Amino acid sequence: MRYMMTYDLMETLRNTNQWLGATARTMASYPAWAMMPNPAMQWMAAWGEVTERTFERMVVKPDWGIRTFTCEDGKDHLVEVKTIVERPFGNLIHFNVTGREEQPRKILLVAPMSGHYATLLRSTVKSLLVNCEVYVTDWNNARDIPVSAGKFDVEDYTLYLMEFMRELGPETNVVAVCQPVPLTLAATAYLAELDPDAQPRTLTLIGGPVDPDATPTDVTDFGRRVTMGQLEETMIQRVGFKYKGVGRMVYPGLLQLASFISMNGDRHATAFSNQIQNVMRGEASDHDPHNRFYDEYLAVMDMPAEFYLSTVDRIFKKREIAKNEFVVSGHKVDFGAITKVAVKTVEGEKDDISAPGQCLAALNLCTGLPNSMKASHVEPGAGHYGIFAGKSWRNNIRPLVLDFIDSNAGNRDSAKKVKPANTNAA
Repeated sequence: MRYMMTYDLMETLRNTNQWLGATARTMASYPAWAMMPNPAMQWMAAWGEVTERTFERMVVKPDWGIRTFTCEDGKDHLVEVKTIVERPFGNLIHFNVTGREEQPRKILLVAPMSGHYATLLRSTVKSLLVNCEVYVTDWNNARDIPVSAGKFDVEDYTLYLMEFMRELGPETNVVAVCQPVPLTLAATAYLAELDPDAQPRTLTLIGGPVDPDATPTDVTDFGRRVTMGQLEETMIQRVGFKYKGVGRMVYPGLLQLASFISMNGDRHATAFSNQIQNVMRGEASDHDPHNRFYDEYLAVMDMPAEFYLSTVDRIFKKREIAKNEFVVSGHKVDFGAITKVAVKTVEGEKDDISAPGQCLAALNLCTGLPNSMKASHVEPGAGHYGIFAGKSWRNNIRPLVLDFIDSNAGNRDSAKKVKPANTNAA
């Protein structure tokens, strides 16, 4: 599997399906066919439209789509996405609401590097923009990073997070979502050792595998069953000649997408079948529920092979974070060094990816923190996605997180009370 030919073959299949969809849509849409109405031609055009869009979206990075924001003054303010720190494997970006006073809450939202782009957190960003200054880790697609940029594994990821925290300063409130939770905890602990004055004010950990064995799931069972040799042979490929990262070893986003879809294959098949019928009836649009969801869901990115393999090996198999044995740049990180950062964990009762207990383990690692600076919450009935982007986040978790941030602000700012989410962001 570790050959450019394999990667290029997969891209060729994707490209061919996109072309077939475009061809079917174009041929079936010839005006001449309208003289002889035929449901088969209507179905062919609809199938082509859905198929072309589906396979095209797999290699396109979605836009954030947050262009304006209605503030308390009743005016629409432009939202500028500014790059604060630029690095080969990821950037620190800021959503700057022009013309608005700087908000007292500064939030660093740590996005996952798990196959999807940071834009997966679009709705989370929108909800926080109401009364926060929002910064996001925007990870780059490994296929576009030249081999000359070097490797990128879990230690490099941790060092990136430390750099971003240093850049934003001690008034920062860090919110980590899913996969980066254990590494964000490690970055905070390492920063507490090296530069105590630079550590953030609060750390909110949402649905991440700090201790994967605390409550086993299908994800953790997979990590335990498969050997590292099997993973390397079956999952790792070299980027093909089409992209700047030609020759780089990656875990392809298309493979990850295939894994995602296989978990709920019947549901996805039904969704696409229904969408074809909607297109035939003229009931579909660019921004209908199906396209809004799948435009994001299908947009996948390649992960550096070192990052993917070291995550499975060190986080899931060896449980270095859970055992307080994680090493960065030859230094053993001590989670007990966190003494000034208030830590809160958030879990979903029905989370089948990071089950309740996996994230809560972070509080036991923070032995240097008094109980008054620790908090936890399990959201009833919520799944994995809901705890950071769904109804549970909007109605329950977001207010709890902002209350936690405000309660630990002390006298360092005049944080405002939590306000309901503004739905006027465009």
